[in-house]
Amino acid sequence: MILKRFYYCKYLSNEPLAVKKTMENLDKTDLLILKHLQENSNINTKDLASKLFLTVTPVYERIKRLERDGFITKYVALLDRKKMNRGMTVFCNVRLKEHAKNVGSNFVKDIVALPEIIECYNIAGDYDFMLKILVQDMASYQDFVMNKLSTIENIGNTNSIFVMGEIKHSTALEF
Repeated sequence: MILKRFYYCKYLSNEPLAVKKTMENLDKTDLLILKHLQENSNINTKDLASKLFLTVTPVYERIKRLERDGFITKYVALLDRKKMNRGMTVFCNVRLKEHAKNVGSNFVKDIVALPEIIECYNIAGDYDFMLKILVQDMASYQDFVMNKLSTIENIGNTNSIFVMGEIKHSTALEF
């Protein structure tokens, strides 16, 4: 039996062999639902259904399927960073001293615990990790580096990049 538009992925599930659905499994209506929910995840099903010229029940069932299949992972409220005293964005590249498995795991555990770090990526190249850090101002960043980041073991080198202006920022995926 040939499965089109599916691929097997046993490392993402506790099940012995799971079928992972991809974007190719979505039709035009599913994509429109996702587009509208990205614009306003607070829209009620009735209003969404009227935008799609459908009745409420099929739209509700499609949303539940999109959630169940993992296309929608969660709903969030996006906050104004400046009003929350986090108006300065810093990207900090980090190189570790050693690359043993437990060293990397400990670093990740420590990074996840710091609220100023809102994103952390394991990267290839000159550095091992890229951190996206939100703080109030330069003094706050200096305090963060001196009292929090520098206390994490096994950091060999860091390089901070300060954002002067935000040109494009989006949370929506285009399709």
